Amino acid sequence: MTTDLEQETRIRYRRTKSVSRAEDLQKEEARVRSSQPDKPCHKPRDSLFSWSSGFDNFTGFVNWGFLLLTMGGIRLLLENFIKYGIRVDPEQWLIVLTGRHEGGADHPSVVLVMYSVVPVVLCLLIEKGLSVEIIGYIPGMIAHIVNLLVLVMIPMVVIHIKSSGFSLIGATSVCMTYSILFLKLWSYIQVNLWCRNRRQSMAKPHLRRQSLSFHHKSISDDVTNGSVDHEEKKTEASLVHYPDNLNLKDIFYYMLAPTLCYELNFPRTNRIRKRFLAKRIVEVVVGFQVVMCLFQQWIIPSVKNSLIPFSNMDVAKATERLLKLAIPNHLVWLIFFYLMFHSFLNLVGEMLHFADRNFYCDWWNANNIDKFWRSWNMPVHRWAVRHLYIPLVEMGYSRTAASVAVFFVSAFFHEYLVSVPLRTFKTWAFMGMMGQVPLSIFSKFMEKRYGPRWGNIVVWASLILGQPLCIMMYYHDYVITHIGEDLIDRYGHV
Repeated sequence: MTTDLEQETRIRYRRTKSVSRAEDLQKEEARVRSSQPDKPCHKPRDSLFSWSSGFDNFTGFVNWGFLLLTMGGIRLLLENFIKYGIRVDPEQWLIVLTGRHEGGADHPSVVLVMYSVVPVVLCLLIEKGLSVEIIGYIPGMIAHIVNLLVLVMIPMVVIHIKSSGFSLIGATSVCMTYSILFLKLWSYIQVNLWCRNRRQSMAKPHLRRQSLSFHHKSISDDVTNGSVDHEEKKTEASLVHYPDNLNLKDIFYYMLAPTLCYELNFPRTNRIRKRFLAKRIVEVVVGFQVVMCLFQQWIIPSVKNSLIPFSNMDVAKATERLLKLAIPNHLVWLIFFYLMFHSFLNLVGEMLHFADRNFYCDWWNANNIDKFWRSWNMPVHRWAVRHLYIPLVEMGYSRTAASVAVFFVSAFFHEYLVSVPLRTFKTWAFMGMMGQVPLSIFSKFMEKRYGPRWGNIVVWASLILGQPLCIMMYYHDYVITHIGEDLIDRYGHV
């Protein structure tokens, strides 16, 4: 054994010497050749496309790809104009947004949005009862659970019963409002529970007597630290403590704040930046017009034309329609991301002096699906980690089980926000979100096996192709469910 080890060591040493000797010979040869009268211009070099060359500056190719993509988009846009003409009609925007031809005269969506104040006030009253111990812990938690379940069920029941009274935009707005309230109230209840448990634990008598020297301070320490202690006391006095936070002003500020996670003391800004606010308002207004134009001009014709190939299971034509829909859909999704997570949330945060503006991270650089979901929607991610993932891990569940639970809750709300407004109770959105679990494993495999770039390609491919496929499936099922198979030809053409 020892002999083999010594022999291997000698071989490695000899190889090292050989490599060093070869490099020395190359340098000596280059020096000698450079002094020759034939003016040599060649030396040992690799081609730039070879991995061994070490070259990695492909900025020109990136510019070329961007230019080619732009030209292809312009061609598709011109083809759309030639085939369908100009379909942009601001009057139709108002009809769709107001639901003039869809909703009833009693406007149930407006009534439900106004009613959403009731569960919020009920939650506050229950918390007040728990804080002064008028309501016991178990009855209080049962009341909270019933309140949250009713909050989620109300849109489902009312939209199902009064289906003719809701427009698509109105039903979607109601479901979105109630979903956000559910997550906010969950956080509000849990944070107040943490504060209540902390207050009860501090109120218990200490069994171990503390040493007298623990609180002893010298006169010099008091003189030296007097100003610091005074500032700390001022800061402490300015903070809101439990149960002083249980009031209408506090809870309604939280309901309007651009966050899903409750705190007793949110970070605040000192002033409203008028120029910053004006920019965000312009972005929201202009961006909304662009999104509506893309919907009317590009997405609606593509979705309608995909119905018949998708219904007939014509794979070639359905794939062509999917790829054709992918470009405008992805463009709208990117604009929507900027409008929602940058323009609108910053607009609300600026008006409410809300200082934490970390609404998104660099999700476009995500090398796997996990990193994407941890960076693209920070308010939801922060809520999921703080109020679902960490509590489950602390209860003894594995990290994998906690992650699956997070995806399950996310899948439920994705399905809730699609199926309830459409009144088409399928599970495509739910399965799409749960499919992120195996897709995450696959993207991590690609990242580990072929490098971060391929993991990022998997992320982008899932975003570009997954959403239009979901749109095509829901449109097909909506036509079949509410209009009938006989009218597919009518709703399958522009």
